[in-house]
Amino acid sequence: MSTSTITVEEGIGAAGVGRFQQRLFVIFGLVWAADAMQVLAIGFSAPSIAKSFGVTIPQALQTGTLFFVGMLIGAFVFGRLADRIGRRPVLMIAILIDAVFGIASAFAPDLGWLLALRFLTGIGVGATLPVDYTMLAEFLPADRRGRWLVLLESFWALGTVLLALLALGAGSQGGEAWRTIFFFTGIPALIGVVLRLQIPESPRYLNRQGRSAEARAVLQRVATANGSGAVIGELTPEMHRRAPFSALFSPLLRRRSVFLLLAWFLISISYYGIFVYLPVRLSGEGFGFLRGQMFLVLIALVQLPGYALAAYGVERWGRRPTLIGFLLLSAAGCLLYSLGQSPALVVGSTLLMSFSLLGTWGAIYAFTPEIYPTDLRASGMGTAGAVARVGGLLAPSIIVPIMVANFVLALVVISAVLAAAALCVALVDVESRNAALD
Repeated sequence: MSTSTITVEEGIGAAGVGRFQQRLFVIFGLVWAADAMQVLAIGFSAPSIAKSFGVTIPQALQTGTLFFVGMLIGAFVFGRLADRIGRRPVLMIAILIDAVFGIASAFAPDLGWLLALRFLTGIGVGATLPVDYTMLAEFLPADRRGRWLVLLESFWALGTVLLALLALGAGSQGGEAWRTIFFFTGIPALIGVVLRLQIPESPRYLNRQGRSAEARAVLQRVATANGSGAVIGELTPEMHRRAPFSALFSPLLRRRSVFLLLAWFLISISYYGIFVYLPVRLSGEGFGFLRGQMFLVLIALVQLPGYALAAYGVERWGRRPTLIGFLLLSAAGCLLYSLGQSPALVVGSTLLMSFSLLGTWGAIYAFTPEIYPTDLRASGMGTAGAVARVGGLLAPSIIVPIMVANFVLALVVISAVLAAAALCVALVDVESRNAALD
């Protein structure tokens, strides 16, 4: 290896997978769990915000709307920045915004301040998405990448459990419960600020920027941490280039970008329709436990085998087949609600949806960063995250009117949306299983 040049992919293979990647996994996972808590806290905090400031619950829920708008902006802008100035600086900026404004939200003196702080927190949360997945993908060899990326998404379930327990404990505080919730959901991000200081820049990004010696030093650091004993040789220099955003829709990438981004949009609409608006409808018909903290814990626990199957499937069957399979299972599971409203059927359908739809998220998070070149990887992930937030923001206007008018029709529409997402994935023109990153 020392007498000839090697590619970064070969260097990552020689450095091995071990303690270094495990540390990254835990650091990114901690923040991903914190992000789950921040997103899910919207519903749990709204009643106490309304009571604290003397406003209606719809007015209190504007904190969630602005949080989502912030996530949209953060994902898109910081994804582009990560491709322009590097993964590591954006990694640090994103987590600082997440932690500082997340914790500051707990001390908001009035609703106006709270709305502004939740918007800024949303920017930080949205910004972590493209960078974390891009970074982890770029430190893993092809034969391990899919499994690890899916399992990173499983920290969402951990965040769900922690948020449910936090909301349960804060419930006795009445109108001030939201302060406790926002304070403690910001703590993991604050811890993440310290932990991320030890993360080096991506060797793929460094080598693409003409900084081959630095990239080699990072790979040697990975090899040492993993105890592989490898001596990383000189890296083959790569062309330094700065791809504009429009390159995501160049002739080579246009088809995969259009159909995969459309799948993100459709999955997001379905997710919020099923896990936000469907429980509201059912809770008004005697199934109030669907919105309870302990049932949320059960839902999160069911997600874990969904992630495990997705992690197995993306390596065994491929990214696209696994993703399509989970989407079709989700579409079928949604229709089960239309068969009746017995407690057993409602609970079973909800648990099946939690299993299949979160497995879907795991698979698409693994697939997306692999289909873009290094110059556009974070931009692609950031755009996907932004598109998903658009879906979340539009879900109320699409799903709620139909659900109010005709419950069964709403279920058919959501199932059709999931089936359409499966078709979009099928039309993506690449399968990335065991493929080296460009």
